[in-house]
Amino acid sequence: MPGAQVIPIDGKQLKSSYDRNQSKSALHMVSAWASEHRLFLGQVKVEDKTNEITAIPALLELLDICGCIITIDAMGTQLQKRP
Repeated sequence: MPGAQVIPIDGKQLKSSYDRNQSKSALHMVSAWASEHRLFLGQVKVEDKTNEITAIPALLELLDICGCIITIDAMGTQLQKRP
C-alpha cells in the first residue's frame, strides 16, 4: 500500500513504576505510534493479571486505522482464550 501510514503497536513497562514498599507491580501500557509524524496516537493500560492480548483490541477500538499498515510483535498475534 504505497503512501499508507505505518502504525506500530507495542507494549512497554514504564520505568520506575514499580514500588516494592507498597507492593505495587510495574505499570504496563500498550501504545500506538504514528511513525511518519513521530507522535503517540493512543495508549491503554494493561490491567493487572492480564497482558497485551486483552489491551490491544481496546486500543484498536479507539483509533481510526482504516487504510493504515499496523505492525505488532508476536504477542499481538495470539488469540484470547474463550471461557
